[in-house]
Amino acid sequence: MAFVTANWNPLGEAFYRKIELYEMGWNLKDGLRECLVAAAPYGGPIALLKEPQRRSPSVRPQLEIYSSSGVAMASFPWKSGVVKQLGWTVCDDLLCIQEDGTVLIYDLFGNFKRHFSMGNEVGQSQVVEAKVFHSPYGTGVAIVTGASRFTLATNIDDLKLRRLPEVPGLQGAPTCWAVLTQDRQSKVLVATGADLFILDYTSPPGLSPQATSIVHMCVSFSYKYLALFTDSGHLWMGTANLKEKLSEVETKVRNPPKQMAWCRRPKSQQPSVVIMWDGHILVAGECKNTISYHLEGVSILVPELDGVRIINGTHHELLQEVPASCEEIFKIASMAPGALLLEAHKEYEAASFGKCFLSNFPPEPFVSMCRDLRVLNAVRDYTVGIPLTHTQFKQMTVQVLIDRLVYRKLYPLAIEICRYLKTPEYQGVSRVLKHWACCKVQQKEEADEVIARAISLKLGEAAGISYSEIATKAYECGRTELAIKLLEFEPRSGEQVPLLLKMKRSQLALSKAIESGDTDLVYTVVTYLKNEMNRGDFFMTLRNQPVALSLYRQFCKHQEQDTLKDLFNQDDDHQELGNFYVKASYKEKAQIGHLQSAVDEYNKAKNEFAAKATEEEMRLLRFQKKLEEEKGESLVGFSLHDTIRTLLAVGLHKHAEQLYKDFRVPDKRYWWLKLTALAEKEDWEEIEKFAKSKKSPIGYLPFVEICVKHHNKYEAKKYVSRVTPEQKVKAHLAVGDLEGAADAAIERRNDGEISTVLSRCSPSTDRALVERLNRAKATAAKK
Repeated sequence: MAFVTANWNPLGEAFYRKIELYEMGWNLKDGLRECLVAAAPYGGPIALLKEPQRRSPSVRPQLEIYSSSGVAMASFPWKSGVVKQLGWTVCDDLLCIQEDGTVLIYDLFGNFKRHFSMGNEVGQSQVVEAKVFHSPYGTGVAIVTGASRFTLATNIDDLKLRRLPEVPGLQGAPTCWAVLTQDRQSKVLVATGADLFILDYTSPPGLSPQATSIVHMCVSFSYKYLALFTDSGHLWMGTANLKEKLSEVETKVRNPPKQMAWCRRPKSQQPSVVIMWDGHILVAGECKNTISYHLEGVSILVPELDGVRIINGTHHELLQEVPASCEEIFKIASMAPGALLLEAHKEYEAASFGKCFLSNFPPEPFVSMCRDLRVLNAVRDYTVGIPLTHTQFKQMTVQVLIDRLVYRKLYPLAIEICRYLKTPEYQGVSRVLKHWACCKVQQKEEADEVIARAISLKLGEAAGISYSEIATKAYECGRTELAIKLLEFEPRSGEQVPLLLKMKRSQLALSKAIESGDTDLVYTVVTYLKNEMNRGDFFMTLRNQPVALSLYRQFCKHQEQDTLKDLFNQDDDHQELGNFYVKASYKEKAQIGHLQSAVDEYNKAKNEFAAKATEEEMRLLRFQKKLEEEKGESLVGFSLHDTIRTLLAVGLHKHAEQLYKDFRVPDKRYWWLKLTALAEKEDWEEIEKFAKSKKSPIGYLPFVEICVKHHNKYEAKKYVSRVTPEQKVKAHLAVGDLEGAADAAIERRNDGEISTVLSRCSPSTDRALVERLNRAKATAAKK
């Protein structure tokens, strides 16, 4: 226990410790001297670059990337402009901010990704100082130029530059400045002399009157707190909104510090800041006392959620406030459960043995903590080099840790952790395998067939894997054939087709869309082909795909009639061309011309029936147009029978007769049309003439019925005597003559007709007639 607490130093009501994380694996001749250094939080990677101001013009500096344990990850000569600042994004991409305002982005392995500019005006005045910061919205960049103007980009992935207002009275670069993220906004805090500006003038409460200038500042990891160092050697600590003072400490050192960082663990009640000069650091808190540590060589401070990492040319250390749980276990005479468990461990060499002495102790927290510690030990290993604390791990989450491992291409470790923590497959193993496959397709030294087979065997049918995403990555790397092979493993056609179209493999895309049975997908491909190909090639492609051709024809019927005609012409489909012209004749003015074209096409198709029918339609159309010119009757579009009926209705009997004869309308049909038209006009005299003109081919019962229909029984009775014997009963019943109907039925001795008449009789009023019919019915039955 004494050994554990040997490096604990008291400060106020808390203890602080500095522990070694790694003995660095790099071999730096001059340590970190004259280097630009950037280390990512949460145990992230470290980037080094010789300061451009002092580099030899004849020798290009090396940009080097290491893990937190000093294991080399990338190294390449810097060939671009003068770099003013390095920084890391939340996704562990490296930002290199040049003095001309250009920001270059590289991945962990030194591969260039993209670049952007902080504004055209920056190139003239140049960047004097820059800072990379993190917020809930992503990674941001802030710069100050030689003209004392600040420009801010809150999220580099959605670049929107904000040029901030000028600071009153500021000449040249400010003494110090920092970026704050508060209330969903990122702001710049600037110090000029003893004054602070956050766009508007403000001043920290209770700042020592001895201070004439603020020479350094830093904000906490969470942006909630601010620390200011003055030229009088005073350290002021308070809230970042400058409304509350937490503490002020006199350090008795007036030299401006090289760097400052907050060292406040979550939920701690004590504010504390680490201040670094050449050769030593101070930890200052609420009390007047401080903790001093000696430093070997040039060092940098890396702020963390629960402490500060200290990196120099040989070592990597962690300075932090001792966690409350550790303090309870190891402080002198502690009776906390953790301390008692430690004693049990000493006696029995088994930490889990202590659970046996606790009643109602749930095992889940113990099991969860053991898993967390095993994961942390795995990633803290020197070869991995991610020295996370448990607090950082919980804040980061397992998913982000897996992402970091994947980004470093540590796929086996990532998969083992996913399986060990029983992460759902689509969030864990499958996601890691997908990233592995996307990396695998970039290995240009291996053949397409070898890579496709390896990916297929490795991924199998893992849940949540999209082969189309992997194929897309292969295509982006210029490996089109590999992308096609990978798409063969994709079971969803809807995922295959878009990429095939993007790769200009339209024929294959169309085949896949047809195989899917998804008509919308086929339409999508056909529309794409239509826009990309010339007309001839497009039609030839469809001819080889009957399903696609049929669907496209359906589309053209409703949307593109002219295209439909071209398709029929391409296929020499004279029958469909004839049909097309017939339909067109109903919609366009050149009707006769369309009908003539239809006749020609039907003849080519050897469809005599259709040709003849269309010719008759042309004759009818000419007749209708001539009639319209002579009589003003517009009948264009009417059928033959409707035309005849209309002519009869308006009294143009001669014209109706002409159509009747010219088109050889059947007599029965013509008599029906004329009888109906005259009845609608109630031209009873003309109907009588018509009935006497010659023998009716439809008989005379229709004359009776149509007169009754138009409420003229008087006229109807004229035709009852002329109907055939078979229709006598119906005719008499139509005019309401029960006696006549009875006579006709009895005379014909037809049982069915007798029954029909009986059904119309009333037993009370037609008693005699009913008796007569019943006797006739009985007599008919005997025979």
